[in-house]
Amino acid sequence: MSIFRSPLRIVFIVLLIIFQGNVSGISAARTFTIINRCDYTVFPGTLSGASSPRLESTGFQLQPGESRSLQAPPNWSGRFWGRTGCNFDPVTGQGTCDTGDCGSNQIECNGAGAIPPATLAEFTIGPDTQDFYDVSLVDGFNLPMMVEPSGGSGGCSITGCAADLNKGCPTELLFTGGAGCRSACEAFGTPDYCCSGAYGSPSTCKPSVYSQMFKAACPKAYSYAYDDETSTFTCSGADYTITFCPSSTTSLKSSTPTPTPTPPASPPPPPISTTETPSTPMTKTAGSGTGGFIVDYYGGANLMGHASKSLAYFAMAASSILFCFLLL
Repeated sequence: MSIFRSPLRIVFIVLLIIFQGNVSGISAARTFTIINRCDYTVFPGTLSGASSPRLESTGFQLQPGESRSLQAPPNWSGRFWGRTGCNFDPVTGQGTCDTGDCGSNQIECNGAGAIPPATLAEFTIGPDTQDFYDVSLVDGFNLPMMVEPSGGSGGCSITGCAADLNKGCPTELLFTGGAGCRSACEAFGTPDYCCSGAYGSPSTCKPSVYSQMFKAACPKAYSYAYDDETSTFTCSGADYTITFCPSSTTSLKSSTPTPTPTPPASPPPPPISTTETPSTPMTKTAGSGTGGFIVDYYGGANLMGHASKSLAYFAMAASSILFCFLLL
């Protein structure tokens, strides 16, 4: 008897096809396109979370106007940033960068993260196709950056920091003659600025005058460790474009600083010899900018991501067995 003579079997087959299609869409890979619109060369760096594989490149060069796309596998989490003022030997390939350097002494970062200050784009590819992403100034700022989702559904907001914060950076936060703008935590290293110790929770760590300056210039970017409410975004099934200097007016050349908000009435504490790493919420990254463990939005070590893949494989196997049974 043909299977198509049984209405019940036809219903089962249709549902099976739909189910398999949904399973195949779970945890789909993402394409990240990095574009350099600065008028100087940028060396992007990439860092994957502890449970995520490295991308095909952990560091490369983009001349002004150039772009490159990278594929991220399902359930990937990690970050992107731009290195500026780089000088790599054309023969040995060794060198360093003024900002965002990863300490590898190479163009490839090889699993090392950005040394602050650095503007960061952070992503967690969700196990059910919903992604979390943000642009963070928690480790300071070195160049403008915007993230734009495409082809997705849901909120899918454009986020980032298009302003050049280096031009209006307070003197006490300036880095390497104005090549970057440090966070207050990096500059002063005290628990209240770093959201550590007694200040290691959202109820005790509040925005500082410096993080408020960052937030005023870039309302959608993370300005301090617990700035989740207005700085974390979601999108389902999207690819992402990361653009350096989106306004096309940012330059490494000197320019007249823009006015900055009035600093606090009492002077900030003097810098100390050892700085503390910001203590961030579990939905953010934990560890130093030099390559700390990345905690994804679905929990540490990406366990849910692995569980979802195992469940998907089991479901596909079970559905295949059911299909064979229906053919009997």
